[in-house]
Amino acid sequence: MPAPSAIKTLIVDDQQTMRSLVRTSLHAIGITQTREVPDGEDALRALLAQPAQLVITDFNMPKLDGLGLLRAIRAHPPIAKTAVIMLTGRADRDLVQRAVQFGVNNYLVKPFTTQTLKEKIEAVFGPLT
Repeated sequence: MPAPSAIKTLIVDDQQTMRSLVRTSLHAIGITQTREVPDGEDALRALLAQPAQLVITDFNMPKLDGLGLLRAIRAHPPIAKTAVIMLTGRADRDLVQRAVQFGVNNYLVKPFTTQTLKEKIEAVFGPLT
């Protein structure tokens, strides 16, 4: 049962509007230690420089997409245990299966509510206190 304020989170999405929506929802549930980057390459660099407990990443991005980022995270031992929630507008079974195969912790389909995001995070970390 982690305190939400203790969960360091990296938000990865190529759309500034979506990063803002995710940040606002996280802050509403008490997760205030957030950083934001626009693509998977920047996310990997940010994680290696300063690890996070949670990555919320879009699937469809330029340079390095969400699956590529997930694979890179799992391949780097210092950050391999980072929780990853994949955020996408596609509820594609094949995509979900590949994400699970690569070790995604949870999956969130856009549009989402703050409550749904909280439930997805609690499914990974347990009840937030």
